[in-house]
Amino acid sequence: MQVKITKPGDLLDEKGQLKNPGWATDLILKYDKKSIKAPKFKIKEWDYYCILSDSNGIAITVSDDGYFGMVGATIFDFNIPKETSNNVLLAFPMGSLNLPASSKEGDIHFRKKDISFKILLKDEKRNIEIIYPNFSGEDDLYASISLLQPKSMESMVIATPFLKNKHAFYYNQKINCMPAIGQVKLGDKTREFDSSNSFGVLDWGRGVWTYSNTWYWGSASGLHEGKPFGFNIGYGFGDTSRATENMLFYNNKAHKLEDVKFHIPPDDFLKPWKFTSSDNRFEMDFRPIIDRNSNFNFGIVKSIQHQVFGRFSGKAILDDGKEIFIKDFLGFAEEVSNKW
Repeated sequence: MQVKITKPGDLLDEKGQLKNPGWATDLILKYDKKSIKAPKFKIKEWDYYCILSDSNGIAITVSDDGYFGMVGATIFDFNIPKETSNNVLLAFPMGSLNLPASSKEGDIHFRKKDISFKILLKDEKRNIEIIYPNFSGEDDLYASISLLQPKSMESMVIATPFLKNKHAFYYNQKINCMPAIGQVKLGDKTREFDSSNSFGVLDWGRGVWTYSNTWYWGSASGLHEGKPFGFNIGYGFGDTSRATENMLFYNNKAHKLEDVKFHIPPDDFLKPWKFTSSDNRFEMDFRPIIDRNSNFNFGIVKSIQHQVFGRFSGKAILDDGKEIFIKDFLGFAEEVSNKW
């Protein structure tokens, strides 16, 4: 049974356990690291942004995962297709990145030598500034993008426990359909982002995770008949018996779905995928373009990631029964297995 959280309060009780597992459309529970009853190296915090136009995109990661962290970016060209990534890897950041306790306030500043990442909140905008010399060998990266987030915009929020550890939890917000304005310059090529055809999503995650897990996540944002439309789908983020993260967004309002299943070809992530839902309100085909994959092993820390970008075609049904048909709608879906 899915439970909607409607009243503000503390995320954790005096024992460091979730007080009210469930889902919401706003970040109304207070996250406080002082209430966590787990070692610092088990605390995972990240802000991940993905901003896409029809032909280009950029993904930005700032993560502090206890005994390791990462700050980096990926540039996408969907016409070629090609992705270019570079990251700063951090050993035992243990909270030193000072990531904000809320998505609603607080800025992010990271600097290492000449590399600089800034994510600044002002009014109803998220302003992203990146300077990354020698990002792709000889080419420097400069990015300046603003994401518009009206106060009326609803989002996906889940507070979920893990069955194997009573002090483990995942507090997560996904903000879809944020219009993007700005540019990304890599070498002599400049990619422009215009609010009429460019949209961003924020994946804001805070929690204590179990050591071994696999998750599935998909997201897309754009326009449908002139109105903002997008979706967030996924599972594997703890015990979702009281809250799944499956949600549609239409004209800045959220529409809750039940379970969504990813049907991934077992032999090749670049073959076509399918998505089905238990309530028959989300039925999609997915045609991959780029598999942004990584496989790293640092002893106790291991990760196999396949974040696949491509185009969705199919049908989604809003809470009021309105049917949304999309074709070649740009987004991504991923399978990630971690031991951390």
